[in-house]
Amino acid sequence: MRRVKVTVRSRPISGDRRTLYLDYYPAVRIPETMKMMRQETLGMYLYDKPKNQIQKRHNESTLAQAEAIRCLRVQAVINEEFGFLDKQRLNTDFLEYFRKETLMRNCSWASCYKHFKTFVGGKCTFAQINVDLCVKFREYLLKAPRFDTSAKALSVNTASGYYRKFRGLLAIALRDKLLQENVNLYLDRIDVKPNKIEFLTQQELLNLSKAPCEIPVLKKASLFSCLTGLRYSDVQRLEWSNIVPNLEGTGYNIRTRTKKTQAEISLPLSPDALELCGERSDGVVFIGLNRNMLNAPLRRWISEAGITKHITFHSFRHTYAVLQLASGTDIYTVSKMLSHKHVTTTEIYLDLLEETKSKTIGRIQIHKDHDPDAA
Repeated sequence: MRRVKVTVRSRPISGDRRTLYLDYYPAVRIPETMKMMRQETLGMYLYDKPKNQIQKRHNESTLAQAEAIRCLRVQAVINEEFGFLDKQRLNTDFLEYFRKETLMRNCSWASCYKHFKTFVGGKCTFAQINVDLCVKFREYLLKAPRFDTSAKALSVNTASGYYRKFRGLLAIALRDKLLQENVNLYLDRIDVKPNKIEFLTQQELLNLSKAPCEIPVLKKASLFSCLTGLRYSDVQRLEWSNIVPNLEGTGYNIRTRTKKTQAEISLPLSPDALELCGERSDGVVFIGLNRNMLNAPLRRWISEAGITKHITFHSFRHTYAVLQLASGTDIYTVSKMLSHKHVTTTEIYLDLLEETKSKTIGRIQIHKDHDPDAA
C-alpha cells in the first residue's frame, strides 16, 4: 500500500509574503464531499524577507502551527487507512448525521429521530454513542409518550420499529467509519406483539359502500383502497398521470412507485375502482384527502354502516387481500399486487381466510347485492 505524504509548502502572495498550504501526495479523498484533494490552504502566511524580530518571531510561530496541523493531518490519513477514528470525527454531531439520514427516508424515521433528540436533550456526538446509551434509549422507547397525545405511551410495536431504525442507523454509521465499534452486537431488539388483523367481509364492504359518509373524498378513497389494496400514502398521492391504459386497450392500470417500499407496481383497475376516481383531470386524484379524516370521521362512517370492528384505513388493504384470496386468486398474484417482497408476508392472510372462509367467499364488489352462497 502506497503511503500518503503530507508536506508544508508555500507560494508567494502580495506584500512580500508567502501563504502556507499542505501538499498531499498522492491526493486524498474527502469523505464529506467524496472529492479528491491534493492541496489544503491553511490560511497562514510568512514574511518572505523578515525585516525585524517581530516578523521573525511571527514566521517561527506560524511554521510551528503549520507543522502541528500537518502532524494532525498525517494522523487522520493513517486512521483512515487502518480503520481508526480521529478525535475530530468522534466530536462530529451525531444528531445532525441522524437528521440528514432521516431526510432520505420515510416519516417513521423522522419520528424516531425526534424521540432520540428528546432522549439526549438535543445534543449528542459520535463519541457518546456507546452500548450504555443505546440500551437506555431502548428503555426510553418502551416508556415514551406519543407526541400527538402525551396521555398514551408508544405501543410496543411502534417502539420496536423505532429501535430497529435506530440500530439500522448505527450500522450505516459503522459503514461510514464514524463509530469506534459495532454497538449493535451488544443490543437486544424490542420484540413485537402480534396484532389482530381486522378486515371487512364482502357483506360488510357492501354495507359500507351504501352507508352515508360526511366526507365524500374519504369514502371514495377508502373504497378505492378496498378495491386495489393500496396503502393510504399511495392513495393520497395518486395522480391521474399514474392511471394509464393497459396494453390490451380494454381498461386502465395504475403505474406508480410505492412510498413505503419504493417498489414499482402495475395494478389493473376494475370499473368500480375507476368510477371512484371521478372525472379525469390533472394532478392528484383524491383532492383534499388528509390524515385528519382517518380518525373521528372514519369511525363515524364505519359506525353508520353498522360495523363494530376496529377498522382503520389500513384495514382496507387487509380487506383487499383476504377477499381476493377468498375469490380464488392465487397467493403469488395477491403478493405481487400488494407489492410484498416475499410471499411469506402474504401468507398471514391465508390463516385469516381459513378462520372466516364462510364469510368471505365472493368477488370484491360494491355496486350490486351479493349472495355469498352463489359464489
